Amino acid sequence: MTSLIANHLSYAYGKEYVLKDISLELKSGTLTALVGPNGAGKSTLLRLLQGQSLPHQGAIFLDAHPLGINRRQVALMPQRSSINWNFPITVEDLVALGQVNAANKSCCETEASLQRVGLSALAKKRLDSLSGGQQQRALLAKTLAQNATVFLLDEPCAALDPPSRSQFLRIVRQLAEAGLTVVVSSHDWGQALNAYDKVIALDRTVLAFGTPDEVRNKLQSISSMGNHCCG
Repeated sequence: MTSLIANHLSYAYGKEYVLKDISLELKSGTLTALVGPNGAGKSTLLRLLQGQSLPHQGAIFLDAHPLGINRRQVALMPQRSSINWNFPITVEDLVALGQVNAANKSCCETEASLQRVGLSALAKKRLDSLSGGQQQRALLAKTLAQNATVFLLDEPCAALDPPSRSQFLRIVRQLAEAGLTVVVSSHDWGQALNAYDKVIALDRTVLAFGTPDEVRNKLQSISSMGNHCCG
């Protein structure tokens, strides 16, 4: 069973810590939501967990080995806004780019990734002809083409309409059921969290980590304590 473990991570921009003393264990076969307000450090944490950035304190392990040894087993899907969707390439061209740094390149991986997200029929379409939901699935397929075991998805449901969001969540649930580790960052604190096995509530530090109900109860307890102290 794959485990991605963060031990006491801290990260600062200059003298200001944006993440402080983060400890987590993410297990294979689980779908985890990473929630928090703007500025909570969600994107920074995902970059640390993927190895793009190095923590100023703490360490990250994958299957008991330092992350650097197995970094290719962790794939990060960036926010949709980071992609130039007017670039004149097709869906399959975009997905094939996911193979550039893959540990095990395969000519069949592009097609397999498109099939997993239900976009095989649109493989020859240009990126600028896709809907928002289709673009997000194409970006997920590109990430899946890396053939990793851990997938970190940065705000994948932002700006999606409810049907597209539901479809996307069904796909990532299937990935978790296939034994992969999937983390989805989001601003959504509502009932949508029930779609996840685990929830990380982050605001520069971990406020709560557990099942959706456990996290809600913990946050309510924190809120009640704050109101009591200020009352």
